[in-house]
Amino acid sequence: MELRLDGLSVVTDGRSLVRDLSLDVGSGQVVGLVGPNGSGKSTALRCVYRALRPSSGTVRVDGKDLSRLTVRRSAQVVAAMTQDGALELDFTVEEVIALGRTPHLRGNQALSRRERELCERAMDRLDIRHLARRGVLTLSGGERRRVLLARALVQEPAILVLDEPTNHLDVRHQVELLSLLRGSGLTVLVVLHDLNLAASACDRIGVLRDGRLVTAGTPEEVLTEDLVHDVFGVRASVVSHPLTGDPQLLYSLDPSL
Repeated sequence: MELRLDGLSVVTDGRSLVRDLSLDVGSGQVVGLVGPNGSGKSTALRCVYRALRPSSGTVRVDGKDLSRLTVRRSAQVVAAMTQDGALELDFTVEEVIALGRTPHLRGNQALSRRERELCERAMDRLDIRHLARRGVLTLSGGERRRVLLARALVQEPAILVLDEPTNHLDVRHQVELLSLLRGSGLTVLVVLHDLNLAASACDRIGVLRDGRLVTAGTPEEVLTEDLVHDVFGVRASVVSHPLTGDPQLLYSLDPSL
């Protein structure tokens, strides 16, 4: 399923947070949004999972205006893992993950056998089966992130929207999560701060600054030394990963270089 941000703008209290943003995410592609703090990345994502109504422009799914879908149908198509991931009620991990089936259920309908198995597979994929009976408020930040991603996968969406999914994760689980995204077959739009992770995980990258799209393309096309200096204000050397060939950035800590 294709996702398109079509001329998206968001204005709040007279301030433009996103300005005429157009970006295509092809079916089955992983597309990353990168940019400095305050560049509009999370705001753009909120429009996709309908937590925020754009001031102008349209979010389209297979060419159709997402806002014209019912909330239930929209939640069946698009699943999101937000940056804060607030969990205020001490549900167990398995209860939180089961909530991902809510868009597909009516009233107090119980989970089917297939849906219970779906939840179990999601826990296995995110390495959290051993936490199933734990209360989510007792978990570390990284464990909670994996629970929230499992909940999103259980929705069986066509489109997955992720805001900083690697926050709080150790290196092993960062790599496993991004590998999972690459192999999921889902259409994925993800915000990442780590440019090296973005280069490894994404088919294409869009760079935002001050709410505008600076450029979009493959990691090789986008992550150049000049762009990193211009947009992020740091000096970096671009090298090829010795195993994958993906571009990787080596940063200089000396501002005079």
